[in-house]
Amino acid sequence: MTEDNLAFVALGGQPLTAANSFAIVKSAIPTPNDNDLIIKVAGFSLNPVDDKRRLALKDQQLILGYDAVGTVVAVGPDVQNFTVGDQVIYSGTTKRAGSYQKFQSVAANLVTKVTQKAAVTDLAALPLVGLTAWELLFERLNFIPQHNANLGKTLLVINGAGGVGSMLTQLAAWAGLTVLATASPQNNDWLTKRGVKVAIDYHDDIVSAVRQNGFQQIDAIAALYDPTPYMAAMTELIAPFGQIATIVTPTAPLNLAPLQPKSVSFNFERMFTKTDYNVNVASTGTILSNLLGLYATGYLSASVTTALSPINLANLKTGLNALESGHQVGKIVLSGEFEA
Repeated sequence: MTEDNLAFVALGGQPLTAANSFAIVKSAIPTPNDNDLIIKVAGFSLNPVDDKRRLALKDQQLILGYDAVGTVVAVGPDVQNFTVGDQVIYSGTTKRAGSYQKFQSVAANLVTKVTQKAAVTDLAALPLVGLTAWELLFERLNFIPQHNANLGKTLLVINGAGGVGSMLTQLAAWAGLTVLATASPQNNDWLTKRGVKVAIDYHDDIVSAVRQNGFQQIDAIAALYDPTPYMAAMTELIAPFGQIATIVTPTAPLNLAPLQPKSVSFNFERMFTKTDYNVNVASTGTILSNLLGLYATGYLSASVTTALSPINLANLKTGLNALESGHQVGKIVLSGEFEA
């Protein structure tokens, strides 16, 4: 290959408006380690963790990006089941350079082969939110990952219209759960199309809204927004022996003592825990295969609402600005050729 690698490197946590917030860096295409694939990136999605890690930078620089779709261009000597030319999806790790680059080195056990025809933008949008939602629902909240296996159970999703929420509600509906979710009223149709039975205005008193819709208690609650202001409502609504899970770092200490009389479990979900601590990493590829299967059979929509092309710094900043607004519905994806 005669191409160079091209990367968009975040610098020092600068505001997006700053001229030095990113650098465009050219380098040689990486050589795969024994268990790696080198993937030519065709598209990647933007996620809140991108901006969170970018803003936390001080005097550092980092290639962000934690899910992508692309084509295998080189295979490490110990890798099996992948060949050059395979189309793949994956979600990377915080320990290595991310997908804001044309050629990325990725551990093969984080990658799944794509065997069906699908839009590149959809494929780029599935991995991170799909893995997060799957792990939260089936590993943290302990529901059964089978079609209609959880009939009669209820799930309340706080912030149901974002990237993870849009995936979580669909997976929950597929698994047979009755899903309630909060969002802005303008997104009620979006929620309904993604498996939500009861849409709740997030401005309203959640306890009253849930009970007015005929539900006295909820089997599980997923807080996809800061759980701090929702603790009282979640404590009141959760059923005895119920489960609460969040993907968001609380902004203040949480008082979990009121959960004790009901024997309620409180869980954190972080998709990067498996790779950060090298625990059950192989499950990543299996989950991605399951997500692709559900997408192919129509149970999952990728929920892409903003598609930007080509992959250049202007489009990257446009997408990150939308993400920073805090009101993004669905997913933002960049795809196409990389341009300096």
